[in-house]
Amino acid sequence: MNKTIRFFFIFILGFSAYYFLDLYGFKITQSFVKGLTGSKAIAHVAAYSVTLIPLILTLKILFPKKNITDLFSINKSVLKGFSVAFIGTLPMLIGYFINFNLTDKIDFQSLFINTVSSAFFEEIIFRAFLIGVLYRFTGLGFISSALFGSLLFAQVHLYQGSSLTELIEIFLITFLGSVFFSWVYFEMNFNLWTAIFLHLFMNLYWEIFNISENVTGNLFGNSFKILSILLIIAIIIYKKYEGKIPFQITGKILFIKTKPA
Repeated sequence: MNKTIRFFFIFILGFSAYYFLDLYGFKITQSFVKGLTGSKAIAHVAAYSVTLIPLILTLKILFPKKNITDLFSINKSVLKGFSVAFIGTLPMLIGYFINFNLTDKIDFQSLFINTVSSAFFEEIIFRAFLIGVLYRFTGLGFISSALFGSLLFAQVHLYQGSSLTELIEIFLITFLGSVFFSWVYFEMNFNLWTAIFLHLFMNLYWEIFNISENVTGNLFGNSFKILSILLIIAIIIYKKYEGKIPFQITGKILFIKTKPA
């Protein structure tokens, strides 16, 4: 079997196994673990951990000699990822602190789920595996690699909407957010921690301040998110120029690369 065909066959098969395990097994695992521990936070982590098994097995079959932490891009500097994400999201934190009130009551287990757990596992699944592996180890370019994963990432967030307008807004915002997180992940030398902490901080600030019930928010609240995105882009561009580091994403490789990254 041709190596490329074999790669995509195993990759698609592995992700399909994850998808159906997540679809039919996530809630079952979550309910079972919650019944044992009484903690919905632990149950959420456990359910996500179980659904990761097909992805881990897929990567070990495709790359038996590579370390799984490298394949999931979590072997890079945690501190660097944290610092870029924290500084970059300061406009959100400062803007929300000045203009919005803190939520009256915080459910810390729900907060953990919506920030730490969701950010970590969603970035592992969508950015590192579904998008990152395709970009790093195949001839697919940035858009080609990010398109399906970002569409799927947007689709899994549609539960937040209750009207057609909200569904469209949520889909567009999360789709573009996924593309942005992917760009950051790639340009930060495939340091997934940057995307994880960006995801975490953006969710955290959205959760602890009274802004909106879903990701669509309001124009004023979203303006600080846009400022954060612009600041993050500026930080990464500055670091590239200062260190004379070539950009990973260029116009020549938006769809096809001549060789893996």
